[in-house]
Amino acid sequence: MDRLRRGPRRIRRTSRRGAVGPGADDLRVAVIGLGRFGISLGTELVRRGWDVLGVDSDAALVQRLRDELTHAAAADCTDPEALAQLGVAEFPRAVVGIGDDLEASILVTSNLTDAGVPRIWAKAVSRQHARILERVGAHHVVLPEQDMGERVAHLVTGRMLDFIEFDDDYALAKTVAPACATGRPLGELKVRSAYGITVVGIKRAGEDFTYATAETVVRPGDIIIATGRTQAVETFAEMM
Repeated sequence: MDRLRRGPRRIRRTSRRGAVGPGADDLRVAVIGLGRFGISLGTELVRRGWDVLGVDSDAALVQRLRDELTHAAAADCTDPEALAQLGVAEFPRAVVGIGDDLEASILVTSNLTDAGVPRIWAKAVSRQHARILERVGAHHVVLPEQDMGERVAHLVTGRMLDFIEFDDDYALAKTVAPACATGRPLGELKVRSAYGITVVGIKRAGEDFTYATAETVVRPGDIIIATGRTQAVETFAEMM
């Protein structure tokens, strides 16, 4: 549970490593709200070599995470002064991971906007929440629960092995190659003009993924990556 509006206003800061050195600014990010989403995001970024400042108003939680994140601070970021004391305005990126307190999520996003943080990501719990976050300044909004539900629905109901849909009605699918894409070079089969999709990758059993070209011959049982308009990708992936 996110606790950004509860607990003491006094900032307590702990650090797993020393201060960020010169030239590392591009790899700094502040993650505000250390619920499951914020913790998972922060620890993964640390694993990838980023310097992460994690912030939550629960001092006990912050203390527990001191060895997981580069820096951890207990603060109420609905208060602009708390952001100022933490120096969040100096970070090139910030993520608002608050989910269960819509007011706090909106206030923190607005405060980050006012502080001039160049790139702001924010977690939303509904489409309406996402629209509000965009209006107050979030550059990117993610709906992890809803997006994951839609993604799993595609996997459960069809032949796709993985599926990613983008906001502009464009999708990418990993699927077993349908018969219409096998046996002859892709350029000859003209799958782009016939089905409105592009095969961009192929994987055979025991081999790694490789780029697909017009000369690529897909065999039955091969795994392919197809891209295109969402409906076209869905239709193509369901072909036998």
